[in-house]
Amino acid sequence: MQLKNLTLHHGEIRRDEREQLLHQRGCVVWLTGLSGSGKSTIAYALQEHLHDQGKLAYVLDGDNLRHGLNADLGFSAEDRRENIRRAGEVAALFADAGVLTITAFISPFRADRDRVRAAVGDDRFVEVFLDVPIEICEQRDPKGLYRKARAGEIAEFTGISSPYEPPLEPALTIRNAAASVGECVDLVRHELERRGMLGRV
Repeated sequence: MQLKNLTLHHGEIRRDEREQLLHQRGCVVWLTGLSGSGKSTIAYALQEHLHDQGKLAYVLDGDNLRHGLNADLGFSAEDRRENIRRAGEVAALFADAGVLTITAFISPFRADRDRVRAAVGDDRFVEVFLDVPIEICEQRDPKGLYRKARAGEIAEFTGISSPYEPPLEPALTIRNAAASVGECVDLVRHELERRGMLGRV
């Protein structure tokens, strides 16, 4: 699509100036994994922990965005890709504003996650793979989705009738089938500290 008569505008305030104000570096923590792997639970626990530490953090949750920004999208492969594209663009804007942005999306396709990485910037994109066996996710099944998928009530369900492509080189892999939420939060926080996202800038 050609974008005619449009100009990309840049304000006078730079990203590093916003980050100096916040004493942190904007980034995107991209939690990916099967339904039931703990993405939303860990995302909100991490947000609360960072907030308690005086950091500005915000969660972009897949279910929440489908109530508003992405309410017009279904679950076909094309709509899933558009869902992640939109979410990634929003996350990139948040990171540019200096926010520690935490996302919780299944985001099953590597190509879609790679596009988000390109939009955010490789140095600010922290891909976290929640590596939980599908058997454990099915046991948890907080929304009853696996049961419905097995019964044929949900088409194109990730892990059952639609593939999940795990990250090849994530920043962090968390096998949280046995780990506590607190332990998972600590692992992500340590990765952010290692990258210099939480210190004064």
